Amino acid sequence: MKPLRIIIAGGGTGGHIFPAVAIGHALRAKRPDTKLLFVGAKGKMEMTKVPLEGFDIVGLDIAGFNRSNLWKNIFLPIKMLKSYLAARKILRDFYPDVVVGVGGYASFPMLQAAQQKGIPTLIQEQNSFAGKTNKILGRKAKAICVAYDNMERFFPKENILTTGNPVRKSISQSAVTRQQAVAWLGLHPSKKTLLVIGGSLGAKAVNEAIGKHLQEIMSWGVQLLWQTGTPYYQEALQLATPYQDKVKVMEFIREMDYAYTVSDIVVSRAGALSIAELCIVAKPVVFVPFPFAAEDHQTSNAQALVDKGAALMVRNDRVMEQLVPTLKALLENEAQQTTMQQQLQKLAVTNADSIIADKIIDIAQHS
Repeated sequence: MKPLRIIIAGGGTGGHIFPAVAIGHALRAKRPDTKLLFVGAKGKMEMTKVPLEGFDIVGLDIAGFNRSNLWKNIFLPIKMLKSYLAARKILRDFYPDVVVGVGGYASFPMLQAAQQKGIPTLIQEQNSFAGKTNKILGRKAKAICVAYDNMERFFPKENILTTGNPVRKSISQSAVTRQQAVAWLGLHPSKKTLLVIGGSLGAKAVNEAIGKHLQEIMSWGVQLLWQTGTPYYQEALQLATPYQDKVKVMEFIREMDYAYTVSDIVVSRAGALSIAELCIVAKPVVFVPFPFAAEDHQTSNAQALVDKGAALMVRNDRVMEQLVPTLKALLENEAQQTTMQQQLQKLAVTNADSIIADKIIDIAQHS
């Protein structure tokens, strides 16, 4: 049996990179002789994160459409052409059996070039509302692996495979105990813990709402684990000074398995990866979707869980008035917390990476 040759293209955010890496590891576990090549965007975080996982990566000179400054798009057509030509050269040099797209800038030129050359493609669509590029690419893809219901709105029904979103093994197979997590984070072992997370850059509206109402939150007798991101970190440290034994401020939390283990209620953006992780850890959650995500997909992601009684949602433009009262009401309603945990557990998928890897292998063997 000849080794498989697979390209995995995409990145730009952890929400694209972590699933891509999880799929790569699953392929290696099933077929250790698999030749894997990742393709990312030059200057983006995948160019440093992917090699740390032991995979080769090449970068395309590609960027997305800049909505805030239209003048910055003047060279975008040239970059698109250059990246498409570079993608064709990568295909000629590597000659893959399958090209996998996980979303992000590099995904479109690689999959478009592969489809034009007749190379089978697979799309891993993380969100409940598909983006424009994936809708275009989905017409010719051999399979579209999705995490939400009703995705036939965007893709050919016969090619949709419901797999869930791949999650880091450190979370899907975590063995961290609450005692270990409390000790590592320096928190009180018996206090209820609120976890506020907003991605590596933080969530400005969420941080400002927590900061403004911090004294009130502390009056509830809880403790707070607060990931602020870089822009708000120093201000949050100052605000937390009077409550140093109750508020743990962190710029970024790498050991999310510890953070999830110690938390009782979570406040989070509604990216697909965050949702997949929260379903697995089954922690009651209040989502504050990032309103400027493409096609407002974070709101769609969160709404899918709200409709099932698995989460609550506060709009970004109402967060200052509504987030803290919503948190307090949830904290005082243990029956609702239990219901949310049960519903989240029903939605949890721990082996999405394995299912997707099996599909890639199947496509490769039958192409």
